[in-house]
Amino acid sequence: KLRPGLPVDTRLSTIEDQSVFIENALHEVKVDALIGGLLAILVIFFFLGDAWSTFIISLSLPVSLIATFFFMDQLHLSLNVMSLGGLALATGMVVDDSIVVLENIARLREKGVGIHAAAVRGTAEVGMAVTASTLTTVAVFFPLVFVQGVAGQLFRDQALTITFAMLVSLAVAMTLIPMLASLKGQAPRAWQEAPARAPRPLPRNRVARFLVRGGRALAEGLFQVCPRAIGWLLALGARTFGKALGRGLRFGGRGVTAPYERAAAFYHRSLPRLLAHPWRVLGFAAAAFAGALALVPTLGLDLIPQLAQGRFDMTVTLPPGTPLAETDRLAESIARRHAVDPGIASIYGVAGTGTRLDASPTDSGENIARLSIALAEGAGKSTEATVIARLREDLDRPDAGVKFARPALFSFSAPLEIEVRGYDLDALAAGGQRLAALMKASRRFADVKSTVESGYPEVRVHFDQDRAAALGLTTRDVADRLVRKVKGEVATRYDFRDRKIDVLVRARAADRGSVDDLRNLIVGYVAGAGAAVDGSARPGTGGASAGRLRDSAESASDIPVRLSAVADVIAGEGPGEIHRISQERVAIVSANLAHGDLASAIAEVEGIVARHPLAAGVKVHVGGQSEELHDSVNSLLFALGLAIFLVYLVMASQFESLLHPFVIMFSIPLAAVGAILALKLSGSPISVVVFIGLIMLVGIVVKNAIVLIDRVNQLREAGTPKHAAIMQAAESRLRPIVMTTLCTLIGFAPLAIGIGDGAEVRAPMALTVIGGLAVSTLLTLVVVPVVYDLLDRRGDAWYAARGHAAEGGTRAVAESHGRESPVPAGGASQ
Repeated sequence: KLRPGLPVDTRLSTIEDQSVFIENALHEVKVDALIGGLLAILVIFFFLGDAWSTFIISLSLPVSLIATFFFMDQLHLSLNVMSLGGLALATGMVVDDSIVVLENIARLREKGVGIHAAAVRGTAEVGMAVTASTLTTVAVFFPLVFVQGVAGQLFRDQALTITFAMLVSLAVAMTLIPMLASLKGQAPRAWQEAPARAPRPLPRNRVARFLVRGGRALAEGLFQVCPRAIGWLLALGARTFGKALGRGLRFGGRGVTAPYERAAAFYHRSLPRLLAHPWRVLGFAAAAFAGALALVPTLGLDLIPQLAQGRFDMTVTLPPGTPLAETDRLAESIARRHAVDPGIASIYGVAGTGTRLDASPTDSGENIARLSIALAEGAGKSTEATVIARLREDLDRPDAGVKFARPALFSFSAPLEIEVRGYDLDALAAGGQRLAALMKASRRFADVKSTVESGYPEVRVHFDQDRAAALGLTTRDVADRLVRKVKGEVATRYDFRDRKIDVLVRARAADRGSVDDLRNLIVGYVAGAGAAVDGSARPGTGGASAGRLRDSAESASDIPVRLSAVADVIAGEGPGEIHRISQERVAIVSANLAHGDLASAIAEVEGIVARHPLAAGVKVHVGGQSEELHDSVNSLLFALGLAIFLVYLVMASQFESLLHPFVIMFSIPLAAVGAILALKLSGSPISVVVFIGLIMLVGIVVKNAIVLIDRVNQLREAGTPKHAAIMQAAESRLRPIVMTTLCTLIGFAPLAIGIGDGAEVRAPMALTVIGGLAVSTLLTLVVVPVVYDLLDRRGDAWYAARGHAAEGGTRAVAESHGRESPVPAGGASQ
């Protein structure tokens, strides 16, 4: 819109646009969600080998995710990187409940149970397990809404999004999935017209009769014709897909499922031997957990991974008092030399920054230049590091400081902010400069900056009260006259049209342009005779002390008093700003990290201060992101403990037992083993993002154990002995456990690869979940049955009696519903 109105020789260019990075990040999240969903659907097809069953489960993806938008709208959640990331994470989890339900229905069909009976009975058998597993996930995510600090700000939208998606997926698994499963093989009969009922007589009025007929036609179209048509189209599409691609996918699926078949056979052969040696199994699990804990100190600790956004800022600080023209020449030379460098799309600079009243004194002035560098399309972290190193080497001025920073997407402090506290400004300046020099000598830190490192040139006037008193003067009068001559005062105003213009009276620029000029400023006259009173004249000679100070000479014998006669004028440098925290003066030394994590950098700073005391009377406190990290980690640890407690409560209410949830909780430390190994192998430090992944694991990893233990209890209530029930449950639940695990792992895989904008935040969380879930599933299939066998001391007779009692209660309820209802007095049968 602006271009048409610009002059012909004017060019309009966009030099900074954060929406490009944000749009790319959103696009990457959507692509990752789509890829993860398609791969999960392929895994389901490979295991089931049936297009209709795969289609039924696949429906839970769009239904769950699209229904989530409604709840997001009600809570005013936008489609941002975190909420879309929650949807991407949910793609691998919303199919879990549907897989368990449909696989159980298919298992009953293989045993010869009728299709409708299999749908009802299969859903009822796993209903409690599915509900408990979903509620445990919700119980884990929901507390994240109340987490304080950075984690709460970042992950609130994601937690709510996943919570809504999981609740909708539970409703889909318990209603839509069994309904669609009951249509297989009997679709034409299921869609036939129901037995016609005698229609009610139409009203006699023509208009009313027309409205009734129209309403019946509309209702029939909406509730009969349209659902049947949609169902027929869905079935036709699934069958067409199955015929067109089924053979090729089944052939590929054999290669995928063949390793699973061999592993399943090995597992079923090995489980009896493992149950016979429980302490060896538990010893191995305990050793793995202890080894993982030993690796934790080697991982490092960070707040939020740095995001490469395709652009960064370079701030060059020259010595105080550097003219603006010289700063501009330096910025222009840097921009011209590097404008055509490989990897740089554009570079522009501003010389002399921070002229506004709200600018920080240490980040503003004529001696500061700021350049913004936009990288070429597709440039990553390596290109950014290369360009920064080239720019740093090119700045060959030893008196110039340089700092690099990415545009701020989050309102974080600098990675390191060390507060040097004290009351003496000179001691603070000495301590801050010494600490900055020591940190610059370390390769760990980059862009070290101190608030006391540079100030502003100033002229200090120190009045000599003795000399002034000898002349009969007061420092107040002399100071006022000095201010009027240098700064000026408004003598009057004159009207120009509708404006009032001040008339400023002060000394000529030639009389106040240097320190010597200031020394020779005449600050008044005293009556008397003799030479002018200056810095070399002795006070009181020539009768000067007997006079009185005036602004102008009244006679030729009046003596002019120069500023040097009553004060010492010294050129120096003053502090740019004075920081106070809790009414205590501080000097702040900030730095970025050249490499490594935040926790190890803090340890190195503390070591530097311990080896090299800064100055007497100063204290050192490490702030910046370390304080935010401390607050966030404490809040997340509380959320993790609360999540484990809520998961236990949910399982205890579902199982009506305190023992079985305790057995299932053994899968949580096993998940920590895989998560720590994944972080170690990928070189990722522990951060707020990783903590979120650990909290997610608490709700995800218990799902497999819930499904397994629930089936063991069902078999024992049916009269199966304990060891046989464990073996049969492991055999029947192995395939759905492996399918749900693979779907979740594959759904997280595109996020873990870490390609595209914003991947630095998504990848550590996805890696944590993938490693924890993979290892936990392998160990859960062994450790949980062993722990169940050791801890559950109730006999088979107790479970059998419980099963008979539950069956009798169900039969009694069914018989009560089957009795004919009594006829109300004076009315017809209902």
